[in-house]
Amino acid sequence: MLDDFLMRAILAGFGLALVAGPLGSFVVWRRMAYFGDSTAHAAILGVALSLAFDLSIYAGTVTVALSVALLVTALAARGQAMDTVLGVIAHSALAFGLVAISFVPSARVDLASYLFGDILAVGHADLAWIWTGALAVLALLAWRWQKLVTASVNEELAMAAGIDPRLERLVLSIALALVVAIAIRIVGSLLISAMLIIPAAAARRFAATPERMAAAASVIASFSVLAGLAASYHIDSPAGPSIVAAAAIFFIIVQLVRFR
Repeated sequence: MLDDFLMRAILAGFGLALVAGPLGSFVVWRRMAYFGDSTAHAAILGVALSLAFDLSIYAGTVTVALSVALLVTALAARGQAMDTVLGVIAHSALAFGLVAISFVPSARVDLASYLFGDILAVGHADLAWIWTGALAVLALLAWRWQKLVTASVNEELAMAAGIDPRLERLVLSIALALVVAIAIRIVGSLLISAMLIIPAAAARRFAATPERMAAAASVIASFSVLAGLAASYHIDSPAGPSIVAAAAIFFIIVQLVRFR
């Protein structure tokens, strides 16, 4: 029998894996890795504000992550040099968040759990938030799936089909902000982007359609959760980084098989 805390960790990891596949696929297709980093790093500022004002961690994280995502989307629409803007926003948000969180006495000991996750400490309330957020993002992506795919392939083609690429970019921004909020307890703000990118990048090598790639990425992410938790349980390694390390190993295996 698995311990109760381990079952909660597995369920939380599967909730993230379920949504990381399709959303991570769009991150890879649209080359939004740096965009994801900016939103994820801003989550630390949301944590600091939540602790300072005694709010829900998820509410504060969603608010700040969504604000940053909307800001980046607005700047992209204005044709700003996005590499520079994203670099400034990502590192500035992380720096301000770390400074702000240092003034919250109750958060100083738990800082590592917000940076690298603490999936083994997930409770029943966390599970409810994680699965509610994951299902909401899946519903949003399913609703806009074909339009999102068309806009990702070619924005000119999307406009010719009557699809507004800016609206689809906004949908992805909202989805990404929600996933950042639910993932901070699982893999932490520094590893959220990796959990989105690595399984999708591994699945890209053998998926013939967008739908297959999204499904394969979710499967790889799920196996990464199981492998990472197993490693954490047996060798006492940190759970969040172990999950991402397992995903990286799967990616390397796929590359080697593809090469052969």
